[in-house]
Amino acid sequence: MKKSLFILWAALLLGLPSISQAQSIALSFDDGLDPRTQPLASSWNSSILEALSNAQIKSILFPAGKRVDSPAGLNLVRDWGKAGHAVGNHTYSHLNLCSKQTTLEQFITETERNEALLKDIPGWTKRLRFPYLKEGETVSKRDGFRTWLTDHGYKSGAVSIDASDWYYNKRYLAWRASHPDDDPSQFRIAYLNHLWNRATYYDSLSEQILHRSVKHVLLLHTKAINAAFLPDIIAMFRSKGWTIISPEEAYEDPIYAMTPMGLPAGESILWALAKQNGVKDLRYPAESDVYEKPLLDKLGL
Repeated sequence: MKKSLFILWAALLLGLPSISQAQSIALSFDDGLDPRTQPLASSWNSSILEALSNAQIKSILFPAGKRVDSPAGLNLVRDWGKAGHAVGNHTYSHLNLCSKQTTLEQFITETERNEALLKDIPGWTKRLRFPYLKEGETVSKRDGFRTWLTDHGYKSGAVSIDASDWYYNKRYLAWRASHPDDDPSQFRIAYLNHLWNRATYYDSLSEQILHRSVKHVLLLHTKAINAAFLPDIIAMFRSKGWTIISPEEAYEDPIYAMTPMGLPAGESILWALAKQNGVKDLRYPAESDVYEKPLLDKLGL
C-alpha cells in the first residue's frame, strides 16, 4: 500500500500524465536513402535501425521508389524488413497530388510502380503515405484515389503529428559542415524542442476536436539528423510520459479510418479534421521552413 502511494505521489510531483490520459506515439519514416547520391546512406540507415533496436521499438518505413531503386538502395530497405519493421508505399517519384501537373491516373501509376518494386521486400504492407501529405486539390482526385486505395486493399498511412525535420536536417548538415568538431548539443536541443512543440500542438488539437489523445503517428524522415539524434528523440518522449507503440497498434485508432472532406485535402489527419470542424488559426501549410527559419536564425544554427 505504501509503495502504491509513493508511486502516485511521485507521478503527481513529476507532473506525469495519469494512466487514463497517457499519450502514445508510433514512429514512422519517409523516403528511404539513396546510396548513389548519399555516401553515408548505409551508415545513417544502420544508426536509425540500431536506435530502434536498442529501444525495442517497431516502426514503419515508407520508401519512395526513385530514391531506393538500386541494388544497394533496396538492400537498405530490406534491412528494415529483416529487423521486423513494416515497409509501406510512398509512390515511386514522390509527386504532389495537390499539384495541377499531377493527374489522378499518373498518381495511380506511380503507386503501382512502387508496389511492384517493393512488394517482395520483407515487411511489405499495403499502407500508403502521401508525399508531402497532399491528398488532392479537387474532389475528383481526392475521392478517385481514395476509391482506388480501397479497391486495392490499402490501409491508411496517415500521420497525426507532422513536423519539419527535413528542414532541421538541411540546417543541421550545413551547421555540421562548418562546425565539424563542435559539440552538437545546442542543435540537438533545438531539434528536440521543435519535435516536442509539434507533438504537444497536435495533441492539443486531438483533445480539442475529439476530446481525447489519439494514438499518434509521428512523421520523420530517413535523414542524417535522425540518424544522429533518434536515441534522444526516443528518450525525450519517454521522459515526458509518452508510450512509444508500434505503427500497427497506432493505426488501430478509429481516427485513421476517418476521411476529412476539406480541400485541398491532406496534412496531418488531426489538422484536416480540425479544419473540417472550423478550428481557427490553422497554419497552411501546416509545417514549413517559413516557420522554423527565424527560430534557427535567432539561435545562430
